[in-house]
Amino acid sequence: MKILIQAINYPPESIGTGKYTGEMAEWLAARGHEVTIITAPPYYPQWKVWQKYSVIAYTRETIKNVKVIRCPLWVPTRPSGLKRILHLLSFVISAALVVFWKIVRQRPDVIIVIQPYLFAGPWARLISILSKNKTWLHIQDYEIDAAFELGFFKLKFVRWFATQFERRLLRSFDRVSTISARMMERLKMKSVNPENIVFFPNWVDTHTIFPIEGTGEFRIQFGLSTEHFVALYSGNMGVKQGLDLIINVAKQLKNNKRIVLVLCGDGAVRESLIHEAKGLDNIKFIPLQPYEQLNELLNMADVHLLPQREDVADLVMPSKLSGMLASGRPILATANPNTQVADTVKKAGLVVPPGNVDAFVEALLIMESNPEQRNEWGKQARKIAVQEWNKEQILLKFEQNLLEVL
Repeated sequence: MKILIQAINYPPESIGTGKYTGEMAEWLAARGHEVTIITAPPYYPQWKVWQKYSVIAYTRETIKNVKVIRCPLWVPTRPSGLKRILHLLSFVISAALVVFWKIVRQRPDVIIVIQPYLFAGPWARLISILSKNKTWLHIQDYEIDAAFELGFFKLKFVRWFATQFERRLLRSFDRVSTISARMMERLKMKSVNPENIVFFPNWVDTHTIFPIEGTGEFRIQFGLSTEHFVALYSGNMGVKQGLDLIINVAKQLKNNKRIVLVLCGDGAVRESLIHEAKGLDNIKFIPLQPYEQLNELLNMADVHLLPQREDVADLVMPSKLSGMLASGRPILATANPNTQVADTVKKAGLVVPPGNVDAFVEALLIMESNPEQRNEWGKQARKIAVQEWNKEQILLKFEQNLLEVL
């Protein structure tokens, strides 16, 4: 197959949607398919274009047999509602002629649009109609719903217009996939034909992320010892994560000398979190670690932390959950009952209501004082990763679905 993918995030970004888009494209290329990705220079999660990449130039490169075309974009240093829209539009506009040329000139068998689907989707769909290509839309999170739930936009008529536009767009694609059962239900609520909906979850390479013992040396570089009980959050530090909860937990546990809360990563709210945690000795901020050390990082945890804001709990399925499970460590998450996160984590740890600091602290203390139960939860976490989140199985099924749509 000739496959054209448009997505704003792509490796060398190693967290978030870019990681999965990259692994998918490279896997398909390794299977013998001709894969081209139209993307932007890496900027996430720092919200700053990485060194050695250009903000204003179009560049080409080949990464593991995938042809990568990077298009200019504007990256705000402090992303807000309007700035995020302008940021996404800058990429879509700069990529428009490239998308047009690739579709018309190379005639791909299928065009996959990932993010930003609301802005990139209409143009890709229009050109595909003229060229008679098949189109596939993959949703990692609901851009419109999340924007309004998080309060980026508040005008009701804007939401009504955006929702109606989104519904028509979703129905126009040959296939629409998303990453969780709850998010699939939302597609049906948006009037997408159930026959065109595909379950395409995120995955984890269980040969790369796996349980290991003896991470004492890795801990030492961050001022931690084997005597510390490490509660780790690793990933993007943005608005959706609700990480202020962890700061409040640290304040309640400031007299507990054993429990240390570690936040690893970068993002839009990192500096404000550091300011809020000033004077707390039981919380540490460490930079994003190289992918080669991800397994050691995840295994450093005695428990993984997965906070979420209540208003976006069913709009996203945190990609970081897969690595947590594969590492064989228990998880403490915030989620409402019967959500996808709650249904998954309750087998491998504890779930408390979003925003409830007291319940989170109580659950953390229970986990800290019960090593045998932690070990059992960890085994269940690993079992879930191997049986339900296996990379090879998921991508083989996706390839089969691609062939069927043709």
